[in-house]
Amino acid sequence: MKADIGLIGLAVMGENLVLNMESKGFTVAVFNRTVEKVDKFVSGRGAGKNFIGCKSIEEFCASLERPRKVMMLVKAGDAVDHFIDQVIPYLEEGDIIIDGGNSHFPDTIRRAEYVESKGLLYIGTGVSGGEEGALLGPSIMPGGSAAAWEPVKPIFQKISAQTDAGEPCCEWVGDDGAGHFVKMVHNGIEYGDMQMICETYQMMKEGLGLSNEEMHEVFTEWNKGELDSYLIEITRDILGYKTEEGDAVIDQILDTAGQKGTGKWTAVSALDCGQPLTLIGEAVFARCLSALKDERVAASKVLSGPGVSFVGDKAAMIEDLKQALYASKIVSYAQGYQLMRAAAEEHSWTLNNGEIALMWRGGCIIRSAFLGKIKEAFDTNPDLVNLLLDPFFKNAVETAQASWRRVIMKSVELGIPMPAISAALAYFDGYRSERLPANLLQAQRDYFGAHTYERLDKPRGEFFHTNWTGRGGDPSASTYIV
Repeated sequence: MKADIGLIGLAVMGENLVLNMESKGFTVAVFNRTVEKVDKFVSGRGAGKNFIGCKSIEEFCASLERPRKVMMLVKAGDAVDHFIDQVIPYLEEGDIIIDGGNSHFPDTIRRAEYVESKGLLYIGTGVSGGEEGALLGPSIMPGGSAAAWEPVKPIFQKISAQTDAGEPCCEWVGDDGAGHFVKMVHNGIEYGDMQMICETYQMMKEGLGLSNEEMHEVFTEWNKGELDSYLIEITRDILGYKTEEGDAVIDQILDTAGQKGTGKWTAVSALDCGQPLTLIGEAVFARCLSALKDERVAASKVLSGPGVSFVGDKAAMIEDLKQALYASKIVSYAQGYQLMRAAAEEHSWTLNNGEIALMWRGGCIIRSAFLGKIKEAFDTNPDLVNLLLDPFFKNAVETAQASWRRVIMKSVELGIPMPAISAALAYFDGYRSERLPANLLQAQRDYFGAHTYERLDKPRGEFFHTNWTGRGGDPSASTYIV
C-alpha cells in the first residue's frame, strides 16, 4: 500500500491535519525529524488508522503514490529550505513539494523557482484555523506551480472547511507566492480585527465600567447579528470563563501581546506597494506598545490624562460601539483587498477576490457571516477597486458613521486609546475626500528639495518647480511615485 500524500512535521498542527486527511479516506505517510515522534503518533493518536510511519526521508518518499505529494508543516525559515533539499534527491519529474507553514511570500517565490528548476512542482499554501481547524477543516489558500493543483485539489478541497452551501473553503489562488501572500493578508486582517475588539473591550470596561458578565452578554448578542464571527464568539467565551475558584481568567492575564511576524509582514508589504494599510499598521504597533509594559507602568505614575468619567446612556454607547466596530471591520477588509490588488499587479497574479472571500468563510480565524457579502460584491463587480464603493458596504458605513464618530470623540474625551478604530475612520474620511492637503506637502518638498509638483490646470505627468527663495536654480531632483 502506498500513501496518497505525505507530511513532514508532527507538531500539533501536523498531527491534526493528517488525522483530518485520514478521516476523509486518504492514506498518509508521516515523518518527523525526531523519529521517536513518528512511533509515538502511529501507536497513539494514529493507531489502527491508515498511516505509514517512516524512519527516513528515503523511506518516506518511496512510500508515496506518484505524482508524489510531499507536504511540510515545519517552522518557517531555514527548516523549509532544509527539507526541500532533503527530499529533492528522492523525487522525480512532476512530483510536488508543498509548504503548509506560515512562510513569507518572497521566500515562496524563490523556492517555487528553485524547485521548478529541478523539474518538480511547488505549492506554498496558507492553512488557517489553528489546531481545531486543522483537525476539523481549515481554510486552505494554495498557490505556486499551476500544474500541481489538479493532483492536490481532491485532497485539499475534501479536508478543508465547507460553507453552509457545501462549498470548500479552498481554491487555487495564483502563481508562485500568491497563496502565502493571501494568507499573510488574512493574518494582517486578523491582527486588525483582534485589536478593534480589544479597543471596544477597553472602552466598555474602563469607559462604561461594565463587568465581565455584562460584556459577555453584549458579545453574545453581537454574535447573533452582522458581527457574527469566530473572533466575536471566542471573545464572548473568554469574558465568561472562570477558574474553579470563580475568578475571571481574563483579569489574570498580563497585558503584553505577542506576535509571530505576519502582521508586520503585511504592514511592510503595504509600504512596499504604496498602499494605505493604516488600520493593520496600527494594530501591529498596538502590540508593540503593549510589550513596553515596564515603561508603561513607570509612565502611568508620571503622565496623567483627563479626569473625567462617562456620563450618559450606556446602552446607546454600546450600540454605537457595535456600529463603530462594524464600520471599522469593513475598512480593514477594504484595505486588505486594496493591498492584494496592488500586489497582484506587481507580481502578475490573477487573484479571484470573490473566491478568496469564500475561502475565508469557514475554518479560518477571521471567518464570519460578513464575508458572504464580500463575495457577493466581487461576484457582482470583479473589477471593484475598493469595497467601500460597493452599494452594500457604502450604505453600511454611511449608516454607521454617526455612531463611529461619537465613539471616537468619547474615547478622546475619556483618554482611552482606540488606534485601530480611529485609523479606520481617518482612512474613510481621507478616501472620500476629493481634495487632501498633499498640495501643501508637495509645495514643501519642492521648496526644500526641488522635488517638483503637478498642477491642477495641466495634464497629469507634467511637473513644475517654483524658485521659492529666489536663490534656487532649475530642479535637479528626480520625481517618482512609490
